[in-house]
Amino acid sequence: MSKDSILFVEANKRDETLNLSQLRHAGLVPAVLYGYETENISLTLPASQFEKVYKQAGESTIVGLKIDNGEPLNVLIHDLQRHGTKGHVLHVDFYKVNMAKKLKATVPIRFVGEAPAVKQLAGTLVHPVSEIEVESLPMDLPHEIEVDVSGLQTFDDVIRVRDLQIDRRKVEILADAEQVVTKVEPPRSEEELAELEAAPVAVDVT
Repeated sequence: MSKDSILFVEANKRDETLNLSQLRHAGLVPAVLYGYETENISLTLPASQFEKVYKQAGESTIVGLKIDNGEPLNVLIHDLQRHGTKGHVLHVDFYKVNMAKKLKATVPIRFVGEAPAVKQLAGTLVHPVSEIEVESLPMDLPHEIEVDVSGLQTFDDVIRVRDLQIDRRKVEILADAEQVVTKVEPPRSEEELAELEAAPVAVDVT
């Protein structure tokens, strides 16, 4: 990632005279900054702007955090809380990173293409792994890992962690190399479907 491609978030130190309800009513999200060579700082930032940045950056891409129009700090969106039913962001944690030190992060996997075993053999694509833990320098962290499923020709074909396409000179994958990322399962037989339909349904009467 080049410096020109870094996304930026504008924030201000939090006005402690305002409570959380007032902040959120004003379209602001409360946040906190912590991490490398910094004290914990309470912040607020525009909810709409943050949502746009988060959609592009996720939690594994370096973001430039500008506090009170100051010089941008290199941070990761380390964690966020959303409203349980409405879905809007309630709070954000920013983690300031040491750009010279490797760190661990969880990177999402994005599946692309179409598996012939699904299209031609009526199988079902399953992917027990949707994200993977990696370790690298902050600027080498991948935003996502793309997995092309078009090579799954039969039910015997499997994509494992060792098959993931990534620059392993810069990024170390911390998961077991033999772990299954995705495969295609055959359709259920008529006998299996009949057994499922005939199986008794447990009813909780407590």
